[in-house]
Amino acid sequence: VQLVESGGASVEAGGSLRLSCDASRLFGNNYCFAWFRQSPGKEREAVASIHRYGTTRYADSVKGRFTVSADNTKDTVYLQMSLLKPEDTAMYYCAARLGVCVGLAQSDFDSWGQGTQVTVSS
Repeated sequence: VQLVESGGASVEAGGSLRLSCDASRLFGNNYCFAWFRQSPGKEREAVASIHRYGTTRYADSVKGRFTVSADNTKDTVYLQMSLLKPEDTAMYYCAARLGVCVGLAQSDFDSWGQGTQVTVSS
C-alpha cells in the first residue's frame, strides 16, 4: 500500500474533520493527488485534487467547505472538511498518479489507499 489515509471519525453535522494521506512511500515528487469518496450503494466520486506544486480542483458539492493541501516536507496530503453534512458520510480514499492532474476519473489514478471512514450525523 503506497498511500495511507487517517483522520476519519464520526462527527455531528456542522462539524469539521481533517483527513491525512501519507504519501511517503511514493518515489519522487511529481504527483497529482486526489480525494475520492464512496457511500454504500453509490459510485466512487472525486472530491478534490491537488498537484504537489500546483492548483487545486473541487467537486461542486464541496466547494467552499473542503480544502485540499499538501505538505511537501511531510509527504502528506490533507483534506480539511468543514460544515459537514450527513450526505458527506462516506469512505474517503486518497489517490495518486504520476504527473500533472488531467482528470478526476478513477481511471486517471493508479495508486490508492485503503480508505478512512467519515460519518456525519444529523
